[in-house]
Amino acid sequence: MEFREWALILFTILTQMAVGAFIAMGVVHFFVMRKAGLEEADRMHDRALLAIGPVLVLGTIASLFHLGTPLNAYRAIGNLGSSWLSREILFNLLFIVTGGLFAVMQWRKLSTFAIRNIIAWVAAIFGLVLVYSMSQVYVVRTVPVWNSIATPISFFTTTFLLGAVAIGTAYVANYAYMQWKKEPGCQAGSVQCELLRYALRGLALATILLVGIQFIVTPLHLVDLSAGTAAARESAQTITNNYGVLLAIRLMLVFLGAAVLGGFIYKNASSPGRERVISMLAYSAFGLVLIAEVIGRYIFYASNFVEGIFKL
Repeated sequence: MEFREWALILFTILTQMAVGAFIAMGVVHFFVMRKAGLEEADRMHDRALLAIGPVLVLGTIASLFHLGTPLNAYRAIGNLGSSWLSREILFNLLFIVTGGLFAVMQWRKLSTFAIRNIIAWVAAIFGLVLVYSMSQVYVVRTVPVWNSIATPISFFTTTFLLGAVAIGTAYVANYAYMQWKKEPGCQAGSVQCELLRYALRGLALATILLVGIQFIVTPLHLVDLSAGTAAARESAQTITNNYGVLLAIRLMLVFLGAAVLGGFIYKNASSPGRERVISMLAYSAFGLVLIAEVIGRYIFYASNFVEGIFKL
């Protein structure tokens, strides 16, 4: 695989993780605010919000290396009427701008909560449209392995799965930072401690559900390809033969990270005094799921056989 394809892997994975983390944070913030109030919810989320921006910017920079002439990237946005690539670029920029505006307003507590909340909703919608546009770039008739509902499903599953494990890790890191700084109200048994366990339980359940979707979609997609055209069958054979071991590793890692460790996180987060254990589980789950999704995206790009070129 060429360097330019690796740039696409980084762009899609990092961007989807940033969108998923932003949305997951918004959902958790809503429930935490109802449980403990706006001030405690902000204490839990404001530092975690810092991690999303650099990830998104890094992904956007990586996308430029896919272009032959990165300085001409602005020209790719000029075909919004018919090009999903142009729409992808537009909504990426809109998500960066609105997400960044929300972050600045949230950190500095500018304007009212209602106004900040509206901006966050707009950013989340832009993020969802960005992921959809990203998936539609690859839904092309001449590439059967991509021309399937499995492509948008897998992109959105990756978005929410990586977002859930990433933001859970950010909450753990934020709690560790508050303890290190000996901030008031961050000790074991405190409100922030209880909120951390509360958030991780919900995120763990979400990851278990999402990995279940992946384990349904992946085999069904392979079966569909095997019954398709010559290029579709070529892609299916390449995935199962050339990348079969890699696919098995990917499924094993995502199952261990999202399902097994997710289950352990839920169990340990249900009992006070297990914060150190769930922290290690959260870091491990994030690492395993991230590696699994990078492998999955590598297989996605490596198995694209074009209709009419490859014949059996």
